[in-house]
Amino acid sequence: MARERTFRTEAIVLKRTDFGEADRLLTLYTRDYGKLKAIAKGARKPQSRKTGHVELFMRTQFLLAKGHDLDIITQAEMVESYAALRDDLVRTTYAAYVVELLDRLTVEEGQHISLYNLLADTLERLASADDLRLVTRYFELRLLGQSGFQPQLFTCLSCDEPIQEQDQFFSNELGGLLCPNCHAADRHARPISSVAVKVLRYLQTRPWETVQSLQLKRPLHHELEMIMHGYILHILERDLKSVDFLHRLRREAALFTDKE
Repeated sequence: MARERTFRTEAIVLKRTDFGEADRLLTLYTRDYGKLKAIAKGARKPQSRKTGHVELFMRTQFLLAKGHDLDIITQAEMVESYAALRDDLVRTTYAAYVVELLDRLTVEEGQHISLYNLLADTLERLASADDLRLVTRYFELRLLGQSGFQPQLFTCLSCDEPIQEQDQFFSNELGGLLCPNCHAADRHARPISSVAVKVLRYLQTRPWETVQSLQLKRPLHHELEMIMHGYILHILERDLKSVDFLHRLRREAALFTDKE
């Protein structure tokens, strides 16, 4: 969708950095124009009308003026704050991971309403759901599918035979499953249990309203996370800052529990 000289759009704040003496540089994922960068002039001043409407993860209605290099935010009115994402450090970290991953897998501009809706829905779930790992795995698979990196979970990537209900191998290089007979096609492929395969397929093919009732045990959650993070790391070719912070949080929580 082409932008007029001034235009309105709803957007979610992916990143923000201080700019100049009182401004903020924002990376927005918009409903109508995809990802773009914009300046919120004076947003760091306490009396600014934009203050409180341009925080991380917020869903906001913006009025922007098209600039030569960067668009200028002239008005901002918050639509949904997702307050729980700022009140709870664990929820904050998962939200940071979600927006960082979307930022890394998307290019600037180009309308993608389904991605915008996925992001908004995911932030809402992270603000209220009990199982944050399940929300995140669902988001990863849907984002990868919409970004052209959907893992192949139903047929072997080497022999093209249907995957049977047994332990398999996951190849980051090939982008999906290898059957036990074809493990040699990628010596770096890692084992994946038949249960983990079944859950990934379920997440990939079912709506959230069905998926949300799943109750997974911690070891299975850990296996799914390792498989997905390994694949995403291979795609991005470097890790995400939010992943490191999440692992640090878990280590500190484990130490605290042990001391108790």
